[in-house]
Amino acid sequence: LRYQHHKIKKSGGRVLVSKVLSYFTLERDSRMKAKPIWAVTKSATRKMVKPQFTSLSRNVEHISVGSKCQSWSRHATSAVQTRLYHATRPGPVGDDRISAPRAAAAVGLLPTYLADARAVEQYSPSTPNGALQLSVAENQMLEDLLVPSLTEFSSTQAFPADAIYYQPTQGRESVRKAMAGYLEEMLNLSKPMDEDGIVVGAGCNAVLENLCISLAEPGEGVMIPTPYYAAFEFDLVARAGLSISPVTTMEYQDFDRESNIIPHEAYYPNRASLDAAVERSLANGVNPRILLLSHPQNPLGICYPPEVVSEIIEWCREKKIHLVSDEIYAGSVYRDDANFVSALELASTGDDQALGLGPYIHLVYALSKDFALSGLRVGALYSENPEIRLPLQKLNDLCCISSHTQLLVEKMLTTASDDPNVSWTKRFRAKSHERLRKRGDAWHSTLDELGIPYLKGTAGLFVWMDFQEFLPANGSDDERERELYLELLKEFGLLFTPGVSMKNEKPGFFRCVFTAASDEEFDLGMERLRKYVHAKRS
Repeated sequence: LRYQHHKIKKSGGRVLVSKVLSYFTLERDSRMKAKPIWAVTKSATRKMVKPQFTSLSRNVEHISVGSKCQSWSRHATSAVQTRLYHATRPGPVGDDRISAPRAAAAVGLLPTYLADARAVEQYSPSTPNGALQLSVAENQMLEDLLVPSLTEFSSTQAFPADAIYYQPTQGRESVRKAMAGYLEEMLNLSKPMDEDGIVVGAGCNAVLENLCISLAEPGEGVMIPTPYYAAFEFDLVARAGLSISPVTTMEYQDFDRESNIIPHEAYYPNRASLDAAVERSLANGVNPRILLLSHPQNPLGICYPPEVVSEIIEWCREKKIHLVSDEIYAGSVYRDDANFVSALELASTGDDQALGLGPYIHLVYALSKDFALSGLRVGALYSENPEIRLPLQKLNDLCCISSHTQLLVEKMLTTASDDPNVSWTKRFRAKSHERLRKRGDAWHSTLDELGIPYLKGTAGLFVWMDFQEFLPANGSDDERERELYLELLKEFGLLFTPGVSMKNEKPGFFRCVFTAASDEEFDLGMERLRKYVHAKRS
């Protein structure tokens, strides 16, 4: 133990613990083989954390993995740090510990607003004063389009004999072919995808986790432009043991800082912001290996312009940092002026027969948002990196989609509409876009009526709103925003996603998911927002 500790201390703590702390047997008991268990925590100190045994109990040795650990601040200059819990002894019968510490640590990564949402009474016809859930990114406007079609697909889809046996871990060949055809059409790709580069798994978070495990070691960094989807921290840290390195943008963009409205451009990453994020990450002892881009952007509800994405692609290739483009909302681009172009199209360098992305460009997608099918758990990833294809297939064995669901999805993706020249998926998206525009326009009109600044959404299911006007005067930024958030929730029954959970650079911003309600609930939400604003200004 002293020898292993000395090796870590001598290296300044900047070696991969998984390489140093190999399995070993304690002399006291040949049965007590230590096994590393990854867990996570948010550091609350700015000083250098030196590797040391902080506990020598018979059950757990808690070894801090060295690096500069900055405090978890709104300005997002810190990283989610990984720690190693090292079990040294199986507990005897009757041991008080009935769970592993990493389990509680994983739960601690979830945003606190989820617990707030569970703690209040939800709106329903029988509880009319309950809170309206406008924070979960689900589309509840499509049941009448989906349920009859899915019922028909299920009843007309034959169940082949081979579907009762073990399936290819990366997905049935016919399903991957159907997914490739759908993505090529939906993303408007000019060149075909390689079907062998597609893996379908149980949801976007599952395939994203597997992809990042294949690209980076525990403790290495995933850079994400802010604000970002709050659950990325859970998805990439809880089991993969990666470290999140936020990319702030406003300091590196030129816009009118005296204006009450923050423009779209303020949120665009560029070379300067990416270089600065790398420097901060390295200063924290974290080597960045991945840049995760949400495109279209969640929570902003906008698309990055092609020139912004092209600059990011060029930068990633120069730095040999993997770009993972999360395009889960690509089929929910509902305005003609959105100017969305997939990162796959922009990164393509191949001939007419292949995209030619190279080893550093990757895509993740799912049916959860565009088709409101979050319950089916169907995600997909695409990569042309030859070194990770076999690992991705084997890792996906832990999150395969059932053959029954794969057959249903294949049927859905390959069925024509009542016009044999138009696919069912394309006709469905057109109807979905019409409803998204209508809802989005209604919420935008209410915000205009009330004089609340916001980003005009062009994609996704949400609107990014600026409530800085209503922030309390006293307290830290986080305390002021939380007080405002709880006031909206408990006194006016409006449950929005707070910006602090998404590491926004400024306090007082909220995401409203305008699709997460019935028509009646949506109308009630606009009325409650009017009451709130009038009450505050009076």
